[in-house]
Amino acid sequence: MAENDLILDIPVGLSVELGRTQMKVREVMGLAPGTVIALEKEVNDPVDLYVNGRLVAKGEVVVVDDSLGIKITEVIS
Repeated sequence: MAENDLILDIPVGLSVELGRTQMKVREVMGLAPGTVIALEKEVNDPVDLYVNGRLVAKGEVVVVDDSLGIKITEVIS
């Protein structure tokens, strides 16, 4: 087995950021079920895809069966 094969099997954390916003501590402490938080992205803006906290791609949210998914539209080099 080549050394590269071992590296390819290492698990990494993958996360998708839909958007960001800033809130005051008072507002955060007032969060409750049903609260809606407006984000700084528009509906059709791409979402950011991170691997271990590093931005690696952008994409669009899609529905896959009954789940959400990400369609990659740009890979960040």
